Amino acid sequence: MRWMQTAARGLLVLAVVLTGYMASGAPSGSTGGRGPMTLATAGDLTGYLGRVLDGWNRAHPAEKVTVVELPDSADETRAQMITDLRRGEGRFDLLNIDVAWTSEFAAAGWIAPLERDRFPLKSFLPPVVDTATYDGRLYAVPYVTNAGMLFYRKDVLDREGQSPPRTWAELERQARTIAPEYGLGGYAGQFLPYEGLTVNAAEAVYSAGGTILGDEGERVTVDSTAAREGLGFLTQGVRDGWIPKEALTYKEEESRQAFQDGRLLFLRNWPYAYAGASGAQSRVAGKFGAVPLPGPGGPGTSVLGGSNLAVSSHARHPESARDLIAYLTSERVQRRVLSEGALPPVRAALYEDPALVARFPYLPALRASVLAAAPRPKSPHYEQVSLAVQAVAHDAMAQHQTPEAAVRRLADELAAIARRR
Repeated sequence: MRWMQTAARGLLVLAVVLTGYMASGAPSGSTGGRGPMTLATAGDLTGYLGRVLDGWNRAHPAEKVTVVELPDSADETRAQMITDLRRGEGRFDLLNIDVAWTSEFAAAGWIAPLERDRFPLKSFLPPVVDTATYDGRLYAVPYVTNAGMLFYRKDVLDREGQSPPRTWAELERQARTIAPEYGLGGYAGQFLPYEGLTVNAAEAVYSAGGTILGDEGERVTVDSTAAREGLGFLTQGVRDGWIPKEALTYKEEESRQAFQDGRLLFLRNWPYAYAGASGAQSRVAGKFGAVPLPGPGGPGTSVLGGSNLAVSSHARHPESARDLIAYLTSERVQRRVLSEGALPPVRAALYEDPALVARFPYLPALRASVLAAAPRPKSPHYEQVSLAVQAVAHDAMAQHQTPEAAVRRLADELAAIARRR
């Protein structure tokens, strides 16, 4: 996933130089569970959180937070976090993790459980809280959320006297018949074999009423009619040409650029794409809209994206880290997450704030998408699960396997992964 790369890419980003360490790993003047902290996250291209944390640091001079900027790549960020956590060195007090990593980190004992009543969970959009739990316990607190949306060429559909699609059949018909008349590709998502394809494939399965795993990864549920229908929808799109073959090479940025350059009628992407498509360099500025993803018989199901804040099991100052989480999830800071960072906040009330809706007109549609969204499959072996999903889905979309054979293969691979528990 690219949510961690830039606010312009819909990802949480920070940029502060790592300072303030002693050779022993414990700064002078620290006492007990309180004291200076480090917050580890992915690379920053906007710096908005640096400004947010300036407020914390001024108010808490003895508990200043330093941000450790890890690589832009989510995979590299995860690898560096895990390396530190396995060594138990306590370099990081607080971790900003992809929502899909919570189960893995909790099962491994790398992050500490949290008290539910310490955080304003009832003020959050309900589905996001589930991404922060494992085995019935809270191990992180949602900070930024995300849900996939369907971007569409409003000018083209208006000219044809048609509304944006609410079902797969409508999407297919418009992508197959209208797009070619305007020299456009029909529909694209993130179909390169990486985490983005895991998300797109899961959304297709979920929208058809299926699931991939159950019981925290212990039970494989993907071998179903719904999963075959979902994967078949994507496979048929490539076979029939309304999903361009070039889309099999797209990640978030490539797909966003294709839509922004005026080469697509429809695009599945995260809300961050709204800003780029509205920019001065965009050929579709003022000509597009965004709605929830369609499904077989109506609105579909998005996969939840975003990030959670977790306290390392080796944190030097866990009490300060918990207070910092409460600060970052306060309504005042969450408002800045959206207004300065252009990232979807987890506080429900902000999606109905008139001033914010006027500035970010996609908020009502995004709220509907988040409320109907579901988390990625939970598993202590999530990395292996994701690799299996993306590999199988790509083979099916590339016409190397039928959807039926692909689903059977995926069920077998996931069962082998589940046995490693």
